[in-house]
Order: sequence, then C-alpha cells, then structure tokens
Amino acid sequence: MRAAVIVFPGSNCDRDVQVALAQSMGREPAMVWHRETELPRVDLIVLPGGFSYGDYLRSGAMAARSPVMREVIARAEKGVPVLGICNGFQVLTETGLLPGALMRNAGLKFICRDVWLKVETADSVFTGGYARDQVIRIPVAHADGNYFADAETLKRLEAEGRIAFRYCDDRGRVTAEANINGSLGNIAGILSEKRNVLGLMPHPERLADPELGGTDGRAMFDHFIRVLH
Repeated sequence: MRAAVIVFPGSNCDRDVQVALAQSMGREPAMVWHRETELPRVDLIVLPGGFSYGDYLRSGAMAARSPVMREVIARAEKGVPVLGICNGFQVLTETGLLPGALMRNAGLKFICRDVWLKVETADSVFTGGYARDQVIRIPVAHADGNYFADAETLKRLEAEGRIAFRYCDDRGRVTAEANINGSLGNIAGILSEKRNVLGLMPHPERLADPELGGTDGRAMFDHFIRVLH
C-alpha cells in the first residue's frame, strides 16, 4: 500500500499523520507539497489538520485552491480514498468533495480535548475497522468545527448512511451536552456519495499509539492496510 500526505503552509499535523501511517503500513508515505501539480501512484491521500494559510479568508478556503488539489479531486473522482482530518475536512467542503460547511464553534472558543464518538457506520474503507455503534475516544483541536448543511443535504446524508461519526457521551448517548461545537445532528464526520472520501474533525492520528495515551485511532489506519494492500 502507498499513501500520500498533502502538506500546506500552516499544516501542523502532517508529521503526526506521517508517523501513524508509517506505523501501520511499515513504510513512509509520500509527503507532497501543495504546489505540486502531480501525485505519485498511491492508494490513499490524506489532507492533514493544521491551519493552512493561517486560516486567512476562511478555514480551508485558500488550500482548496492550491495547485495539487486539482489532482486530489481528480483522483477522488476516480475512486481513490481521500481522508481529510480537521483542517483537511474544511478543505474537502471548500472543494465540494464533501457537502456542507464548517462554521465557528457555537461557543466561539477553540476546543482542544478528548471527546467521545459514536461510530455510525462500518461500511467504508475508513470506518470498517470499527463496529457500528462502537464508542471511541479521539482528540479534537479546532475553532471551526461546527458542521452545517441545508435541510435537503442533511436528509440525504442521513438516508444514505453517510454520517460516519457523531459526538456522544461515554455511554454512546448522542445528546446536546455531548455536542461540543454545535454541529447539526452532533455530526463529527461524513462520507462522500461514493464513500471514498471521509472528512472528520477529530484527530485519529493523535491517539494511534500507547505512548500517546490510547489507540482508538489506530484501527482506522490499520484497516487501510487490510483493505488497500
């Protein structure tokens, strides 16, 4: 299996993803600068978290127009899995690869802590390492994670089983109190129509090794190896 991590100016989680992928794959992913216009032959593309272009204009808006994104979009349309984490999720909505938008957190504060997530579907290359309704602990670190979509889009996401993760409490209850940022439907991550693109605000790469305090994020990276090898 081969993977590529796209590096934008302002990315600060690209090396964390690099380490997590290398641990699972047994080889280093390609680190691709945002100004490149071509990608190597890969089975997975990751848009990491961080603050691309300093979040100027709007989170993810400028990165979405980087030269390399034309190739990322083309690969996604051909079925190559694309994972966007935090700022990567914002970039995916800005490109149109995923619907909706990530707005400022409801409390207008930056949130950095572990949260509980309910796995809504195991039917994807990203979530197949978990069981449906499994409750996992993953860190978040964002100011613009409040997911919004119009009513028709939200209805389609629900009907097509494209909501991958929801914020919940430690018992898996999806409550208003567990909704850390005001996202519609407690949504923490969604899938594309072909289920080969995932955007999520939490950071699985930050809990993928016992030395980091847990391994709930490791299942996502290990599953890539099983299905994309």
